[in-house]
Amino acid sequence: MPSLTVENYVKAIYLICSRTEASASTGGLAEMLKVSPGTVTSMLKTLSEAKLAVYTPYEGVELTPTGQALALRVIRRHRLIELFLVKTLELSWDEVHEEAENMEHAVSDLLVDRIDGFLGHPTVDPHGDPIPTADGRLKNDNATSLGTSIEGDRFRLVRVLDQSPEFLRYLSESGLALGTVGRVAKVRDEAGIITVFVAAGERTLARAAADKLMVIAPD
Repeated sequence: MPSLTVENYVKAIYLICSRTEASASTGGLAEMLKVSPGTVTSMLKTLSEAKLAVYTPYEGVELTPTGQALALRVIRRHRLIELFLVKTLELSWDEVHEEAENMEHAVSDLLVDRIDGFLGHPTVDPHGDPIPTADGRLKNDNATSLGTSIEGDRFRLVRVLDQSPEFLRYLSESGLALGTVGRVAKVRDEAGIITVFVAAGERTLARAAADKLMVIAPD
């Protein structure tokens, strides 16, 4: 059975590679996992020996098919636990990430499958991240960043990439919950801001914040 550390590493590698469409760097992993680059290098060699990853010094690391399957199992556990905490214990979306981090290594795949069935086999977690199926498949929602929208575009918020409690609370206070429908009113490239109209009113976002919001065209 993989250790907690191994599971954390393969999950981090998977998330970095999926977001950047490139191999994960030692520095990127050190930042995400809050450890030293030397510690990362040592662990990457261990993962390579276990045939969970392919590590090339000074270039980065990618998961093998076995490593990717393990990463998706961990991510499935994490995202289903988050949704379970929201649906059953009514925790808010800014409270569940750390709790799920602590619990994801302690639950069995059997319990996770039961949670999946209890929740009706959901496809996304409270932040809009896709939940892998038991056989490792992921739904593709074809969402794009709000930061790439132009004036007049209508949108539905379907995913939030920055899941820090502070950012999620900011979104809640701004009336930008998951599922919110709105329209882009102004794009000020020179100022790095985007103004949108949503049900809660007019909201002005920094481009950096808008880039973390994934949207689709509303029905």
